[in-house]
Amino acid sequence: MRTNNSKVKNVIISLYFILIVLAIITSTLVSSFSDVTESPTTSILIILGVFLVLFIITHNISKYFEYDSDGIQVVITNKGLLISDQLNYREHRVEFEKEKLKKFKFRNYFFYKSLAIYLESKNDHVRKEVFNVTLVSRKKRRYIRQSLSKIIKRNRKLKSQA
Repeated sequence: MRTNNSKVKNVIISLYFILIVLAIITSTLVSSFSDVTESPTTSILIILGVFLVLFIITHNISKYFEYDSDGIQVVITNKGLLISDQLNYREHRVEFEKEKLKKFKFRNYFFYKSLAIYLESKNDHVRKEVFNVTLVSRKKRRYIRQSLSKIIKRNRKLKSQA
């Protein structure tokens, strides 16, 4: 099965644009924030701080996700959405054989959803890999869950036969 969240890119670009426009508008309306603080520089710093936090949260959440379980190997990729074609500094890619998958777990936090997979590595150690699936739709997460469950079920069946 192959799936990704490529349709979300336009939404994230729009969200960045809205954040930048709101930051510009609120910085021009500093005089209306005179009730909060007496000095305009403090007001500007508070506004910039709020928008910086919102920008960082958006940057951390907005990641491209791709899952491919066709063939012998499973390939899971996370990478940044905006400038990932030119500067691929946020890519996290794992390729593993289906027999190496031990278990997986989806975690849902307030603003963040993650997929943790546990892989058997050399010397029978278990290695944990975590992927950001916040922008993957619920339907696609269900398909990924079904695919991974099927792989684990097959692995258990093969292990019991051996």
